[in-house]
Amino acid sequence: MNKLSTGRIARLGACAAAAGLFTVGLASAPALADSDQLWVNASPWELVLPKANGGGPQPAPTTLSLGLSHDNAANQVTDGRLTVDVSGLAGIAEVTWPDGCAPASATAAVCSFADVPTTGTDSAVRLPVQFRAVPGAAVGASGRITYQATATSPDGPITAGQNWTDVRIATGPDLSWTAPVPATGIAPGATVDVPVSLVNKGDQPANGVQVTYHVTRGLTLNGLAPQCVSTPLGEGTIKALTRVECAYDDIVQPGGSFTLPSPVTATAAAYGLYERVDIGVQPRGGAEDLQPGDNGTVEQVTVTNTADFAVHGARLSGEAGQTVRADLTFKNRGPAWVANLSSGEPVGSVEVTVPQGATATAVPDACQPLTADGGWWESETRTGAPRYLCQLPVWVAERQTVALPFDLRIDTVVTGAKGAVTLKPPYGTQPFPFDPNTANNQAKLVLNPAS
Repeated sequence: MNKLSTGRIARLGACAAAAGLFTVGLASAPALADSDQLWVNASPWELVLPKANGGGPQPAPTTLSLGLSHDNAANQVTDGRLTVDVSGLAGIAEVTWPDGCAPASATAAVCSFADVPTTGTDSAVRLPVQFRAVPGAAVGASGRITYQATATSPDGPITAGQNWTDVRIATGPDLSWTAPVPATGIAPGATVDVPVSLVNKGDQPANGVQVTYHVTRGLTLNGLAPQCVSTPLGEGTIKALTRVECAYDDIVQPGGSFTLPSPVTATAAAYGLYERVDIGVQPRGGAEDLQPGDNGTVEQVTVTNTADFAVHGARLSGEAGQTVRADLTFKNRGPAWVANLSSGEPVGSVEVTVPQGATATAVPDACQPLTADGGWWESETRTGAPRYLCQLPVWVAERQTVALPFDLRIDTVVTGAKGAVTLKPPYGTQPFPFDPNTANNQAKLVLNPAS
């Protein structure tokens, strides 16, 4: 079976598990160069509808976001047609189709997508389909939405596998966010708003609201309520993330909204660069939120700043049979720290080429062996490779140095044998956009230099 979408943890460095923050994406196997695969994207993966009231105002509709994507970026895929069958919701829920979805019968519609984007890109068109529980549908009643999808690729039609969304009726509060707008071009020392604005789309009141922030170290929150409790997260002296928990006694009625009693802002530090505030909410008193997938949001804050990345090599001398230590280093000269807390990927890597006539007998744990042309090293031992790729941490503080010590055995004395230490970005070959000086992104590793 091909599930519609799967949750992927947006790892915030070493603190991901503590943060408990999630993003939604589609997991799929990579496509072969001459193949393609069509996918149905539906969010949330399970639809929970609040029970209809016996009289008076009804709960707000619940939105199911639908789209299509395909794997092979080399192909242009068009004329996507997604057939949505809601016959399994008879007596459970009613549907409102958006523009872009044409009803084909009383229980189905065809949603059209002129261009189908590649999986993982931000250009996807999503069509919002709205659902409400029908009066009389009991708590616990459930049904299923099923999908069929086709599109046209250069090699002909492609289809999606079997997909569905389960729907059930429940009762309780459903706190839902109004997403904040990303803040860009913020100067160090400047302040931005961190709004908290949500509505209760459920059929029961939320008897209190718990607001939890996870704040990257380049931001400081201001205006927090006295009852808020802050906890630094992570190992080491410098903490990449801080959790702030705030409890409020406000009762949020169905259809009602909640905002903070006083505004909260964030001030960018002198070392700020790629910052974020992850905000999550939960109803208090042990109540279960009907649709927890929309209980969190992220405010991205990009600070106008630079970070000078640099590597340092070594010049060493020795006799045949002698082992010498090459104390190679990476340093972030600042002034900004750099963190990939959203993806959890290293900020970059350092490639080390071993000089001619030498053998690496001890290498750092973060360094993976490669062949001379950068291919996979198939030996069972990590030592002895002609090249190494050393992954840097997920984040590096301003002025932080990362040591990369290599032990090199001189097998044959070659005068002026040259290796290299080269800094590489996480993806592709483009230079780091924040690095103002690329001249120090490469250094020499020389054995027995000529006098």
